[in-house]
Amino acid sequence: MATGEPEQLFVEREGLRIAALDWGGDGEPLLLLHPTGFCAGLFHPLALRLGDRYRPFAIDARAHGGTDTPTTRDGFSFERIADDVVALLDHLGIDGCVALGESLGGGVGALVDAARPGVVRHLMLCEAIAFDPAAFRGRPGAAPEGDGDNYMATAARKRRPVWPDRATVRMSYASRPPLDALEPDALDAYVRWGFLDRPDGTIELACAPEDEATLFEMAGHEHSAPAAWQHLADLSCAATVLYGDESNLPGAWFEAQAERAAAPLVVVAGGHLFLQEDTVRAEALVREHLA
Repeated sequence: MATGEPEQLFVEREGLRIAALDWGGDGEPLLLLHPTGFCAGLFHPLALRLGDRYRPFAIDARAHGGTDTPTTRDGFSFERIADDVVALLDHLGIDGCVALGESLGGGVGALVDAARPGVVRHLMLCEAIAFDPAAFRGRPGAAPEGDGDNYMATAARKRRPVWPDRATVRMSYASRPPLDALEPDALDAYVRWGFLDRPDGTIELACAPEDEATLFEMAGHEHSAPAAWQHLADLSCAATVLYGDESNLPGAWFEAQAERAAAPLVVVAGGHLFLQEDTVRAEALVREHLA
C-alpha cells in the first residue's frame, strides 16, 4: 500500500488553470474523476490503496479544488471538462489508461472516450450522470439547464461557503446526510482538499455554492449528461456500470446505461457515494472490474 503524498500539477487550457493530483507509481495509469462539488483529493484514501497496481491521478473539474472557474455557463459543460482531462493526459504523456468516473465524473469519463477514442481501456461508471433528456426531465426537481426549479441547484446555493476552520467543518459534515455516510478517511480527504485557506485564517469551499449550482443546472445541457448518454452506445472501451441500492437516483437509469453500453451492471450496497462509504470495498471493486 502506498503512503506518499500526491504531486499537485497544473495545465493551462482556454485561459484556465486546471489542477490535478498525481500519486505516481509505475503501474497502469488510473484516471479518477470526482462528483460535483468535490475534488480530486476525495480519492486520496483509495489512491493510496491502489498504488501497488496502478498509477492513480485525478483532475479537479472546473470550479473545483485548485481549478479556475469558467467565465460563461457554457464553460461548465461536461464536454469542456472532458477536454480538460484530455489536455491533462497529453501533459502527462499518457496515451492509455483505465478510468473510474463517479457521478459527474462518470459522464465526463464517457466524453473523454468520445474526445480521444482508445485512450481509456476500461471505464467504471459509478452512478454516472449520463442520461437521456427525457429521463432527466422526468426526475422530480431535475429541470433542464436554465430552469430555476432544479432542487440540487437550490440545495447547493444554500451551502455555507465560509467556515472558521476544518475541524468545525468536519464535525458538522460528519453529523448530517449525505456526508455522514462517508468513511472517516474519505471525509478527512474532502475537508482537506475541498476547502481553501483565506487570508483571515478562515476557510471557504473550493467549489463555491453558485458554481456547484450552475453545474447541476448545466447537467441537462446538450453538451453534458445527454451527450454522455448518446456516446454510451459508441464507447471505444469496455465499461462497467455500478450503482448503490440506497441511492437517491433511480436504479432504472443505471440499468438503461448498462443496456446502452452493453456493459455489466453491478449493484453495490450503499448510496450515491458508495465508493467513499467503504474504501476497502472500493479498492476491491476497482481491482475486480479494471483488472
